[in-house]
Amino acid sequence: MSTQALSVGEYLKLVNDTLRLIPSDQVVVEGEVSDYRVAQGKWVSFDLKDEQAQAVLKCFMTTWQLKTSVEDGMRVQVKGHPNVYERFGTFKLNVETLEPVGEGAVRRAYELLKRRLEVEGLFDASRKRELPRFPQRIGLITSRDAAAYGDFLRILNNRWGGVKILHTHVHVQGREAVGEIVAALEYFNHNAAKAAKNNQNDNSNALQGGVDVLVLTRGGGGLEDLHAFNDEQVARAIYASKIPVVVAVGHERDESLADFVADVRASTPSNAVERVVPSRSDISYELETLTNHIESRLSHTIQDRAFVLERATNLIGFILERQKERLSRTREGLLLVMNSWFLRLREGLESSARVLRQVDPKRVLARGYSLVTVGGHVVRDASALEVGGEITVQFAAGSADARVSRVNGRGQQKFV
Repeated sequence: MSTQALSVGEYLKLVNDTLRLIPSDQVVVEGEVSDYRVAQGKWVSFDLKDEQAQAVLKCFMTTWQLKTSVEDGMRVQVKGHPNVYERFGTFKLNVETLEPVGEGAVRRAYELLKRRLEVEGLFDASRKRELPRFPQRIGLITSRDAAAYGDFLRILNNRWGGVKILHTHVHVQGREAVGEIVAALEYFNHNAAKAAKNNQNDNSNALQGGVDVLVLTRGGGGLEDLHAFNDEQVARAIYASKIPVVVAVGHERDESLADFVADVRASTPSNAVERVVPSRSDISYELETLTNHIESRLSHTIQDRAFVLERATNLIGFILERQKERLSRTREGLLLVMNSWFLRLREGLESSARVLRQVDPKRVLARGYSLVTVGGHVVRDASALEVGGEITVQFAAGSADARVSRVNGRGQQKFV
């Protein structure tokens, strides 16, 4: 019985179906990267070389699957599905995950990624925000089992009070760490955006319901232990946060990419507390100093105002004294003018009196003259009289009524 022949395509399909039966997470391939290339900004291809033999494994993956920077000569471990491409008949490994191996490779990947993020501007100091001086709500992202969690809360309570802590538990190392840290950052920002939208017509804090600052912290460790804090996804999530982020990694000598991207870098969890909230003693001293400064300023102000008031009072007194003197001089001048005027007036009156006395008819009558009147009118011309008319003769003492018997000059005579 003869065996049925397969076409090349059918045979390669059979091979691929058989290879797919091998779970990708059960096979880890380690080797040195060579001929590393990126096509069209999304297709990554490279070879894995075996140091012990001349074997070469061609690998293929996408840029969004690549979570770390890679270059030729770097030793890595990869997981994926083996596959034979029917078109070319070539065997390749479709890589799903890639991780550097060894301190040197991890360090090199760290340096490459750091350089790339720095060029993109993720570390620029100009974009870093200041922290609120008196935060009311703090978002804490760390493992509840880590010493950093307990240290942060203990020092916070000793240093400052009245702050609400919203803690999100995450793994700070291991394969779950990156996803959980990114999710925590997105969770807090989502809540902040939602709260801001709900309170946009409210005069209260726009982040009410959210947090004022985020703290991402863990204890110290080696470069491999800090893998999650050097991950590109975590760095970009911190960069995208609308809430100021403080990153605190255990030892000051450990500088992670998250440290460089964060708005504020703290050397330890304890230092993170010092950067986020003030000290009671410092605020007390500041308030005391401010109070003393205000009291001193008020005292100086009062003294200055008192001096100005005293000068103003003295000036007003001087002005009033000058006006008093001027008024006194004016009064004296008026009195002199009035006395002179009264003197001239009296002299004028006396002169007028003398004139009047000289022309007083009574003085004339006293010398033997008399005054003749008719109907109350003085008769100055005899021709105005009529014979038989009544007249009144006024003497110096008394008067007499008479009748005209004759008017001289008319030739008329009449006897009474």
